[in-house]
Amino acid sequence: MPGVERFRVEGGGRLQGEVRVTGAKNSVLKLMAAALLAEGESTIVDVPAILDTEIMAELLRRLGCGVELDQATDGGPGAGGSVRIDVPAVPGHEADYDLVRRMRASICVLGPLLARCGQVSVARPGGDNIGSRPLDMHISGLERLGATIETEHGFIVAKAPRGLTGAQVWLDFPSVGATENILMAAVLAKGTTVIDNAAREPEIVDLCFMLEQMGAKIGGAGTSTLEIQGTDRLTPTRHVSVPDRIVAGTWAYAATMTRGDVFVRNGRAEHLEIALDKLVRSGATVERVAPGEGDEGGFRVRMDERPKAVDVVTLPFPGFATDLLPMVLALNSVADGAAMVTENVFEARFMFVDELARLGADVRTDGHHCVVRGKERLSGAPVRAHDIRAGAGLIMAGLVSDGVTTVSDAYHVDRGYPGFAEQLRSLGVDVTRETDPDALLEG
Repeated sequence: MPGVERFRVEGGGRLQGEVRVTGAKNSVLKLMAAALLAEGESTIVDVPAILDTEIMAELLRRLGCGVELDQATDGGPGAGGSVRIDVPAVPGHEADYDLVRRMRASICVLGPLLARCGQVSVARPGGDNIGSRPLDMHISGLERLGATIETEHGFIVAKAPRGLTGAQVWLDFPSVGATENILMAAVLAKGTTVIDNAAREPEIVDLCFMLEQMGAKIGGAGTSTLEIQGTDRLTPTRHVSVPDRIVAGTWAYAATMTRGDVFVRNGRAEHLEIALDKLVRSGATVERVAPGEGDEGGFRVRMDERPKAVDVVTLPFPGFATDLLPMVLALNSVADGAAMVTENVFEARFMFVDELARLGADVRTDGHHCVVRGKERLSGAPVRAHDIRAGAGLIMAGLVSDGVTTVSDAYHVDRGYPGFAEQLRSLGVDVTRETDPDALLEG
């Protein structure tokens, strides 16, 4: 049951070795939703063995799809698996609360189901505790395409019985989720849709590539303006997901914090330009390894001294990713000097700070700013993960703490990091999972 396991981290380890990054969680979930746009079987390759892919697979099954999820656990957490999704001629159009509440990405079925079925009912989602992420831009964008949308009994109910029509859509903020939902609806709309101030993340580009393989006509992928020529019908496809830049960035920061030496296979440095530059400024050496024949390539991070503190401001891509904020806070907590970290995307990311302070970090917040004064070492203590990235950041902080750190609510980390404890042990540090006695008492 959720919450009954925790991570046990023995401090003092140094990461050394090689780790492989699988397909991106934030891409695979949307690619799975995109399969709804075409009748027949689509296959997505390099799927991470994480809890969120299981939740999305179950959601698609309840919508009438046949789903075969192979998470390739025999090859280790870095191997990557595949998912085959067989979409019926008329998929279901209601996404139940019991699944949607567990994963915010479930909202991404809104656009494709509206386009395919002319109607959709999706429960308002749950997910990570990192602040409000309103759906206003999703709704207003789909309304611009001709949908009528209401909220009824906790569900978003959208209807377009005569189909959708292309339109000009301007996003107030380059929201990834809104861009994805509007994009997936627009590929089956009549005429041309232009999305201005669209998100530019690699996961958006990956989604565009898959949709183009299915027969969609999309211009501007990777820029702030997407132009979509609607088509009557899409066909199933096979697609290899883009590597997970947040997981790759996590390994890079962990290597730097622990003064380690890690080769991140299949990591794409071009998706982490600013994040890796911050590590270079902190004193690390970052070496790109180009793909060769039969070799995926990646990048290597080495650190031989105490890192220097680095200022960071989170921004939409290509800026510093908000998902890496816990990692840079953990890094700065043991760095030489003081740094200012500013969060511009999610107002509750700093919930992580209270847990970091329990480990002895000198952190102070003021609105969306956080000042960190580095210490030589932190001190192990029991802490709790509030979301995926906070959990990973706390485990990293435990590695540079004296004694033992336990990180409760391991299931959060399971939602984004395949076999995290296994991969950490393969890099030479002592991280295990164990039953959480406090959670059992609470249960």
